[in-house]
Amino acid sequence: MTEPIVVVFGGTGFLGRHVVLRLRAHGFAVRVAARHAPTHPPDVDAVRAEIDDLRAVENAIAGAQAVVNAVSLYVERGGRTFRSVHVEAASRVASCASRLSVARLVHLSGIGADPASRSPYIRSRGEGEAAVRAEFAAATIIRPAVMFGADDKFLTSLAGLLRRLPVFPMFGDGTTKLQPAHVEDVAEAIARILDPLRQGSPSQAPLPEGPPLYEFGGPAVLRYRELLRLIIARHGWHRVLLPLPFPLWHALAMTAETLPDPPITRNQVELMQRDTVASAELPGFAQLGIAPLPVESALPAGERRS
Repeated sequence: MTEPIVVVFGGTGFLGRHVVLRLRAHGFAVRVAARHAPTHPPDVDAVRAEIDDLRAVENAIAGAQAVVNAVSLYVERGGRTFRSVHVEAASRVASCASRLSVARLVHLSGIGADPASRSPYIRSRGEGEAAVRAEFAAATIIRPAVMFGADDKFLTSLAGLLRRLPVFPMFGDGTTKLQPAHVEDVAEAIARILDPLRQGSPSQAPLPEGPPLYEFGGPAVLRYRELLRLIIARHGWHRVLLPLPFPLWHALAMTAETLPDPPITRNQVELMQRDTVASAELPGFAQLGIAPLPVESALPAGERRS
């Protein structure tokens, strides 16, 4: 039996890399479409495709049974804006998938996506969901909480800063609620959503009623300061947590975004001003038979005290 082909846009990104590996483990043929010539194992097809190039998107999708759009933008640069990537390009991918009779489209969004938000980043996520559904009504929307894992920019960054700073500046008073999800669990969830494309698949996960929408959060809801204390305790450090008001963080992020690789962005600050917890009313990991890993699974057992 020929392996169903799944095209992964953004397959070189943090989540995309894990999605590619999980899809291969589930027996799919994978085609990675990325801005720059991607490098992947020999059993993975790779094509160069700018998502703002209609012809390139069509060529990348041709012959595929499913598409995963895992493209994200965290800092606006020139013509690459939140709207151009999260709305216009997402709509383009969905439109091409529909015209080329792709069976399944999985679109990456995020918990809290809201087309009415004052935040350009959060608003673009909400508008992107609507734009995708307008072109591909049965598209599966996934909204992960903040993701962690090897080489992430979340736990790794926090631990790196806590290692260097005996006094650590917190976002606000540290009461924002988070539900961190392991990137491997999110990638596995995407693979299981697509499993019904394979005849005789052992994981025939049913789609939810109505337009499929999942929210993925880890097993525990933590306040930001609780997460920081967990990291500190696991390393055996002594640190002082210093609350800093959000207006100051916005000013710092605006300055940081002028750097080639900013340590913090305004959209990150905006996301930290609101809880990112999966809704109990929407399907998530449990409906796909996944027991999510706790954040402790990515933390070391302990280090020399400092």
